[in-house]
Amino acid sequence: MGKPLTDRELHNLAMNIVGRELEAEGYDFMGVNSEPKKNPQFVCLKDKVLHFIVVRYVPHPKDPTVYDEALMAKMKDHANKHEARTYYAGVGLSNAENQDLPVYLNEAYIVDYRGLIEIEDE
Repeated sequence: MGKPLTDRELHNLAMNIVGRELEAEGYDFMGVNSEPKKNPQFVCLKDKVLHFIVVRYVPHPKDPTVYDEALMAKMKDHANKHEARTYYAGVGLSNAENQDLPVYLNEAYIVDYRGLIEIEDE
């Protein structure tokens, strides 16, 4: 058995997964914040539009598309002041061999990431 990843390591892994996708889709990174409690994690520019992206690691069996609505409403207000679009990126991570076990360092894992979810004005 390897060493289970810490919450911090799982958060960083989730950020790397989202960051690679953003890079592949042509987003330019203006700011990256890897602190889980400091939001947004990514401030990006694409097509001259600012994007605020909140990244969360979501443990199995929780649904990675379900987000904290109060937090995201607050982020949306903040983004609106900057004429930015707001997104939530939930990344489910689980052990590939047994989803009830933790994700271990240097061992296979399953990613459940369904892309950016745009937070619209109410």
